[in-house]
Parts: sequence; structure tokens; C-alpha cells
Amino acid sequence: MGTYLLVIAAAIAVRQADRWWFSPRRGARPAGTRRDLMALQRSRANDITPALLMAGHWAELAGWWGIAAHGGAAGAAVAALAVAVKFRHLQEVSHFAVHGVLTRSPRGGTLLAEALVHVPMGLVPVAVRRERHVRQHHPNATTPGADPNLADLEEAGLVPGVGPRRFAQGLLHPLTPAGIAGTCRSLAAGLSPRTGPWRLPAFAAAAGAACAVGGWRALLLAYVLPRLLLYPQLAWMSLIVEHRWFDAEPAAGTPAEVEAGRCLRLYPRSAALALLARGTWLPYGDLFHYAHSAHPAVRWNYLPALERVIGMPHYTPSGLLAGPSAVVGHHRRALGAGVPAGAPAAGRGAAAL
Repeated sequence: MGTYLLVIAAAIAVRQADRWWFSPRRGARPAGTRRDLMALQRSRANDITPALLMAGHWAELAGWWGIAAHGGAAGAAVAALAVAVKFRHLQEVSHFAVHGVLTRSPRGGTLLAEALVHVPMGLVPVAVRRERHVRQHHPNATTPGADPNLADLEEAGLVPGVGPRRFAQGLLHPLTPAGIAGTCRSLAAGLSPRTGPWRLPAFAAAAGAACAVGGWRALLLAYVLPRLLLYPQLAWMSLIVEHRWFDAEPAAGTPAEVEAGRCLRLYPRSAALALLARGTWLPYGDLFHYAHSAHPAVRWNYLPALERVIGMPHYTPSGLLAGPSAVVGHHRRALGAGVPAGAPAAGRGAAAL
């Protein structure tokens, strides 16, 4: 047990190389504009520290597989949650590879994302994700008929006029039979021989590594369970708090002005909750989705500084579930009002929220 804890600690230490190298606080004076941040990012771009970052995540996974096998029931439960969080972290690291800013070479980032995220997790090829996310979602966020992410929410039943029970099911969609079936279809699409004959064997090899480290307990409780249920639910929660999906404010102007009316920023006044979210279900810049949406070419290390430059979006909820401005309640009211996504509504805006 102690050996696996040491492996986890060492893996976390390895990952800090990338954090340190890209830190906006290291060396030069703090950047004061977006151009300063981009110049700093370009000056530090490399292909080595991102590889160490990925390797650190997988080494930590190996440690959790050992905990699942030898830590009793409590260890298995903690390992299952930790592996789900690791999968979220890997998904978000690869998200920046999709945008071409993980490494100095965009091709190198694509190779890292394919080999160490998309294939072992059974995700669709990076090129497919790039088409959907960069070319379809980003310019069309919250636009009915054009945004594939909004279509996913609608398919889960989150549509205008939805009732309370169906709304609750929509929030937990990945844990429902329909959601589990959708996850299995997504896995089948990502591992189809048409996407590459080597993808399925490589995915099986990753699952086999979990089994080799921790036996059947690690395979089932710290690989299959997180991949099929826990990680999809964490990713779904992240999706729900990215945008004002159902009452976005139509706007024109600069990217920041456009995104200010259709993004949200969770936990702006709670450093503790923000830190917890960044360490678990909203990692690697996902908490700063407004800044990312306004300027997708900025690496996660510089999104907090960019947020200080461009300010906050109009909607800054203090909670996910509780409180008058909580995200879940906000979405429920927007859907209950029966307002189509993207349509203007009287009384909305920063003052009304």
C-alpha cells in the first residue's frame, strides 16, 4: 500500500515540471495584456514537459490501480473516484492538444493526445474531435441546430418546457440506461476498425495494464467503472457549467463581448470551491471557460491571468446546486420558461442574475 502511495506522490511531482515551466509567475514580470500572455506562451512552448505531464498522469493511474487492489473497500472506492478524476484531467489536457497549444508542434500534441488519451480511453480520433469541437462548437456555442454540444443536451431531454423529473434525469444522463448506452456507442465509434485497426488492441492493452497492476479489482473498479459511469458523469457536469445553454444573450462585437453573454463563470467568490473544482471535475482551465471561449489559443496556464484582463461574463453563479444564482436552478428556470436557446428574453443580463 505504501509503495503505491509513493508512486502517486512521485507521479504528481513529475507533472509539476510542466506547471513550473509554463508558470506566468516564473522569470519575467507578470504579463498585463493578452498579447503579453501569448508571447510568453510561445516563448515557453516545448514538446518535453507536456510528455512528462501525460506520463505523470498515467503513473498516478498505476498507483491508484494498486490502491484499488490492496486498499480494501475504502481504498477501492477512493481509487474509483480518483481514476474518474484522472480521466477528466487527461480529457482536458488533450482538449488543448485539439486546439494545437499543448506542445510546440501541433502534430506532436496530436500524437500525444492520441497515444495517451484518446486510444487508451476509447475516445474518437483527435481529428474527429477537432472538427466537432473547434470548427462546430466554438463558433456556434449555444446556437440551436449548429452547436453539437447543445444537441447532446437536447438529446438528453434538456429542452424548453421539460418537467422536473425529466430535468433531473437530464442532469444525471450518463448514469441512466440511455446515457450508458450512449457511452457504449461512443466507445464503439472510437474503437471502430475504420478509425484504425490498432485502436482496439491498444485500448485493451491499457485495460490489461490495470489488470496487471491490480488484478480484477483494479480492472473493474478502477478502470471499467470510472470509464463507463463516473468519468462520463464528471464530464457531463463540466458541460452543463460551460455556457448559458438555454438563455444565452445574442451579441455582436469582440470575442469577449460575444462570449460574455453566453458563458458563465462558476465560483468567482469562493477560492476554496474553485480550488476543489480545479482539482477534480473542472481541471486545466475548464473553470475558466469564458476566457477559453473568448481566446481558444491560450494555454490553460494563462487563463486565470487572461480572465483578469478581459473580466467576467455576465453570469457568475456562486454554486452548482444551491443558492439563488446556482447553475442548475438557472437552467431549470430558463427551460421552464420555454424560451428557445439563443432567443432574447426580457430582464436578462448581469443585473437580473
